Amino acid sequence: MRVLIDTNVLISAALNANGTPYLAYIKATCSPNRGLICEQNVDELKRIFNKKFPHRIAALNQFLSIALMSLELVQTPESELAAEAQIRDVKDRPILRAAIEAGADVLLTGDKDFLESGVEHPVIMTPAEFLNFIG
Repeated sequence: MRVLIDTNVLISAALNANGTPYLAYIKATCSPNRGLICEQNVDELKRIFNKKFPHRIAALNQFLSIALMSLELVQTPESELAAEAQIRDVKDRPILRAAIEAGADVLLTGDKDFLESGVEHPVIMTPAEFLNFIG
């Protein structure tokens, strides 16, 4: 299963190796699953850490250096897709676009704009739902 991991899950995983988001991140990156991350995720991670967690930049860099060895970095296409209209926050739309274009089966997120969107493919799940999902 191809799983695109949203920024909020990556932030939680980077900050707490004992939480549900970290466990979901591990499941998404281990066979038979294939974890995906898009360029927008990396940019958001850096921007958010610089703003909210400047004292944790070294932890982010360490997390990213390890994560990028196991995650597939996918492109964020320029052209918008019709499904994006279901996402309220226009800043989140490129992440859905990247997930669709990369053939993701699951978009792993805690973002309500995704979770309440009604998008059916990829399947949008919280970390807890993904941990309980057998597929």
